[in-house]
Amino acid sequence: MSFPEQRPRRMRRSPAMRRLVAETRLHPADLILPVFVREDLTDPAPISSMPGVVQHTESSLLTAAEEARDLGLGGIMLFGIPAARDAQGSAGLDPEGILNRSIRAVKDRVGDELVVMSDLCLDEFTDHGHCGVIDEDGEVDNDATLEIYAEMGVVQAAAGADVVAPSGMMDGQVAVIRQALDEAGHQHVPILAYAAKYASGFYGPFREAVDSQLNGDRRQYQMDAPNRTEALREIELDLAEGADMVMVKPASAYLDILSDAVSISDVPVSAYQVSGEYAMIEAAAANGWIDRRTVITESLIAIRRAGATNVLTYYAAEVAGWLRDELAGRRPSSASGARATPDTSPAGTASAPSSSAQEPIRPNTKAASDAPAEPYDPSRTDAGFPPVS
Repeated sequence: MSFPEQRPRRMRRSPAMRRLVAETRLHPADLILPVFVREDLTDPAPISSMPGVVQHTESSLLTAAEEARDLGLGGIMLFGIPAARDAQGSAGLDPEGILNRSIRAVKDRVGDELVVMSDLCLDEFTDHGHCGVIDEDGEVDNDATLEIYAEMGVVQAAAGADVVAPSGMMDGQVAVIRQALDEAGHQHVPILAYAAKYASGFYGPFREAVDSQLNGDRRQYQMDAPNRTEALREIELDLAEGADMVMVKPASAYLDILSDAVSISDVPVSAYQVSGEYAMIEAAAANGWIDRRTVITESLIAIRRAGATNVLTYYAAEVAGWLRDELAGRRPSSASGARATPDTSPAGTASAPSSSAQEPIRPNTKAASDAPAEPYDPSRTDAGFPPVS
């Protein structure tokens, strides 16, 4: 049977109808907020290539964590930026180093109401910017790096991390970290493995965010963009080594890899909407070339539609605010996704959400453009609440 009996447009006639039959939706619990905390900062430092994102102080980090908790986000991923670096990345092993004391402080503040995740890698801590230690030939020494990763995992778990997330793409990293965690009595701590992490130009703004010291690239250990089958091998190896969750990174340009990962994985699959993906949306929106809110939502829906259980995104808090407003039937505080007026609180971050229906949620970002907001169009919010998987 075909036209005229079959008319698929019937199911798209109204926002309510489209919402009824939507196959993919967003929910705050699907979203994980990556945050950067920098040692010795007195005020949050804006990241120029990522408008609205900052390097946090230890104080403003706690405000961001509280907001993430109150918005119902799935988790928060911590990246630490030390004041001093060395060839071994020793600041990453220091229980009182910036990352580990921040894990402890955030965990003390939010308790079990928010999953606290920690990036487990050396690149933020080394003076050469690589994800591992360098051997006498100038190459990253895989096995020597694994010994450090094992110690890092134990230190992060001891600090209170709910999840450790090895991102260095060293062969055998999951097995070594799992063994170390178990032997140290941290059998309860899951590993989120960056299983298919590609060497990508989309990481450019992240280098600024963590003040990377890297000269060159990481193509010797991160995956090569043309390869698809190899990603399945990497994922299968991490699953065999005991990964509790796996990740594909970047997200938008690797949706085929994400879909493949979901098809073979019996654990949750994450995807990281990386800094370059964020920066491109912000740049286009600031120039008036796209509707910001529509594209942000569409980009996250695409990642979820490809099968991601959850998404690491710098938009996590802002989108969660939109979703909560939609559920409450409130007009967004900034129509069409235009940024709200910058917060002037000492922490330099958005205010914690209020329970008052009269006070809108303010996104955890700052103004990137003073362009006038477009009229609110409820038809653009079809992919919001009610939450389903």
